Amino acid sequence: MLSEVPTSTEQGGIPSLVKGIVTDFRDLIVQQFDFAKTELKADLRKTGQASVLLITGVVTACLGVVLLTLMLVHLLHWLTLPAGVEPSGLPLWACYGIVAGVILATSAALILTGKAKFDSFNPLPDQTAQTIKENLEWKTNSK
Repeated sequence: MLSEVPTSTEQGGIPSLVKGIVTDFRDLIVQQFDFAKTELKADLRKTGQASVLLITGVVTACLGVVLLTLMLVHLLHWLTLPAGVEPSGLPLWACYGIVAGVILATSAALILTGKAKFDSFNPLPDQTAQTIKENLEWKTNSK
């Protein structure tokens, strides 16, 4: 990757040395961009996986809210039944409530898992940024 530094004037002297430094610096910048691209791809993959969990959790939470709303309608109907009318078995509103509770618990677990996955990484290319910062510090301190 690094080109050899000429040791004598017979190989081109100062212009050759400057050309070697410029070539090395260009190669370093290209490597930094390749590293950043690789790091971003990995972060995008992690972001996609976490997003799928969060979206699935939100969709199932919406379904749970719809069922909960239907349960409340049936509860209101059951509470307003005339006296003496006894529905047999578990009331319909209770069935909706049980199903809504299971769906909401599942959606909460999916949302929390997705959030934990998002919190486990930073979607920005931290290593690349740190390496570029070190290269710039080296470049400014070498003057």
